[in-house]
Amino acid sequence: MEIKKETRVLASGVPTAGQLEAINAQAKVRLTAEQVYVFSLRLCDDQVDRDFERFDTQDLGELAKLFIGKTGIVDHKWSSENQVARIFAAEVIREDRVSFIKAWAYIRRGGGADEVIADIEAGIKKEVSVGCAMGQSVCSVCGSEYGSCGHVKGEYYDGQLCCAILREPMDAYEFSFVAVPAQPNAGVLKAMGGGKRSLKELAEEFGAQGEYRALYKEAELGRQYRGQLRDDVVRLCLTLELGLDEPTLRGVVKNVGGEELRKLKEALETRLAESMPMVSQLGHSFDRTEAVESGFLI
Repeated sequence: MEIKKETRVLASGVPTAGQLEAINAQAKVRLTAEQVYVFSLRLCDDQVDRDFERFDTQDLGELAKLFIGKTGIVDHKWSSENQVARIFAAEVIREDRVSFIKAWAYIRRGGGADEVIADIEAGIKKEVSVGCAMGQSVCSVCGSEYGSCGHVKGEYYDGQLCCAILREPMDAYEFSFVAVPAQPNAGVLKAMGGGKRSLKELAEEFGAQGEYRALYKEAELGRQYRGQLRDDVVRLCLTLELGLDEPTLRGVVKNVGGEELRKLKEALETRLAESMPMVSQLGHSFDRTEAVESGFLI
């Protein structure tokens, strides 16, 4: 079955070195960064849309692969004159319990393409739709092939909304700039200044993945150290019998900064040393003169 679902544009600008390599894998002649404009799109997701359909979460990965190399057009008009862009990368992203396909596309600068770029930058062209082929449509209520069970999309059955789950991706045709998308969150994603960007996205965009991975590892070590400090502070408080139980203590130290936790640990260790000094069990024997057993002398 042929499916058309809407998306939106995410971020745009000059390609990174890695992106340019992926773009040139699609091009016949080698392009430079100055010759192309790149933007990312939020393609189909696993949420119920206006048609009361949704893509199966497990199949998004295979569908993403099918979109690489596919063209971008206008209003689903399959004509070379309407070709404006091409997808060169796609992956599945998981955010706020929603999985969606994030794709990157490029436009060759110059001529009429500059008008399309200007419309994207101005936020005029931001809703896009995808065209693809799915092998199966399943009823969300009973799991049967949709249309064979009598359940109707958009109706509720024992409190459960009926929708058609689209499975078994067979082909991806194109994405197209449209006016009204079926999936409300689909389309062109905004660039800098148009919303919060994650550090990982920025690292990918500017080719700083190595620095990002190094920072991530250091941050992970810091998180582990802070967790150990919290455990030590809770243990010391329980040892000193301050009158608070463990859940309460963990709630208290949960949002305390690393430096404050370190100072608190040192203060508690000092208090513990003062209240419970270490005493040697052999101390009483130090001043005692050992008797010599003459029976063992030769």
